[in-house]
Amino acid sequence: MTPATSGSPAPVAETGRVLIGVLALQGDFAEHLASLRACGVEGIDVIEVRTLAQLESVDGLIIPGGESTTIARLLLAFDLMDPLRARIREGLPVWGTCAGAIMLATEVTNLDRPPIAAMDITVERNAFGRQIDSFEEDLTVTGLDGPIHAVFIRAPVITRAGAGVDVLCRLEDGRIVAARQGSLLATAFHPELTPDHRIHAMFARMVLDHAPGHGRARAAVETS
Repeated sequence: MTPATSGSPAPVAETGRVLIGVLALQGDFAEHLASLRACGVEGIDVIEVRTLAQLESVDGLIIPGGESTTIARLLLAFDLMDPLRARIREGLPVWGTCAGAIMLATEVTNLDRPPIAAMDITVERNAFGRQIDSFEEDLTVTGLDGPIHAVFIRAPVITRAGAGVDVLCRLEDGRIVAARQGSLLATAFHPELTPDHRIHAMFARMVLDHAPGHGRARAAVETS
């Protein structure tokens, strides 16, 4: 898999490939880029997203972990908030991890800027306490064979999932830490911080399924 370089990507219908962006304003975007490149799904290229032109070029987007209030402020400062909301309404697949999951939610506790508000979930920020209370746990995620090692760092939890939201993973106490609504995916933990790239592969296939020209790209996956 070859990472995307600068300049406009060739249309998916011509190349049979899709372009997945990682929002690179703040947070652990480099780890997501590396995980996408290592996830083993053919037919994808990856790019950092900081500008409107880059946002408009991608077929899918990851919003990484970091500081949710900072990401919210930077989306507004870079004039990306409204264009991103518009692209999501048009069906852009988006995956938010930790702070990214907070940004996707329609309701968030203690956020000083409005979230993207695209996914019908309520999220509680810093649900487990401070940085010192971070932890790791093996969890079962719907759609994956076998447990995944999940890393929680000042993590949120999903306290409400709307009628159209599929819960993918819960902690033993029942709290929701992964969910999907159509082309939107939210995880409270950080798959990019482990060598297990299965959720990145899951998201890459979501993007392939939703992108224009995905039939040719999907064939590349199935014959690889």
